[in-house]
Amino acid sequence: MEDIKKVKFISLWIFIVPFIGINACLILITQFHNLFPNQEDVIGFTIPYIDGGASISRTARVFPTYLIFKPAMFLTSYLLIRYWLWNKNILSHFQHDAKHLNKIVFFGISSAVLLTIHSIFLGIKFDYDLYKLFRRVVMLLFIIFEIVAQAYLVLTLYKIKEKIKDHINIKFLVAKRFLVTGLIIIAIVSIPIISFEGNKAFKHALEWDYFLGVIFFYCLTFFMWKKTN
Repeated sequence: MEDIKKVKFISLWIFIVPFIGINACLILITQFHNLFPNQEDVIGFTIPYIDGGASISRTARVFPTYLIFKPAMFLTSYLLIRYWLWNKNILSHFQHDAKHLNKIVFFGISSAVLLTIHSIFLGIKFDYDLYKLFRRVVMLLFIIFEIVAQAYLVLTLYKIKEKIKDHINIKFLVAKRFLVTGLIIIAIVSIPIISFEGNKAFKHALEWDYFLGVIFFYCLTFFMWKKTN
């Protein structure tokens, strides 16, 4: 099936593009200080996945790092839209009345749109509390919609696994289930912590690691689908 080939191909790029994008910004802002016209923007050496030394937005919202981050996120958003639409075709092919099909498409595409909106406004400074709240809400909704779309997709794939067993490596579908379950649990457990002031290092490390978990879902997609003739 042609759409399986497309999903297998595009899923790998949905992992690679944002992973390289955010880490390229991190390397530039911590290692190549001479590239930054405003030296107040630079950051000392940090491994934020471990020490939470900076947030993703802190590394990506200034010149010249936003020249990498924004195009990477725009491309990722486009790839995500294609990904969810092609998944709709796959699910419809194996079960035309798949229960959560519309929810998968809605939450998946909405998450891509929200990522685009977040990327557009990143780095634009307005000293208004409402604007700051808007940016936070957009980012929060992106995460929620993305996890909901992933959860519904995994649930639907499980329901039709007998029909698609010749097309997938089941162990990677199981891995996707554990990953999404873990992301949901971490989100619920972390809510009381991130709701209060302080704990910046923890919040930053959680942001980097959580984003990595979200995009790793697509890496597993690449390995889940078998090559088709």
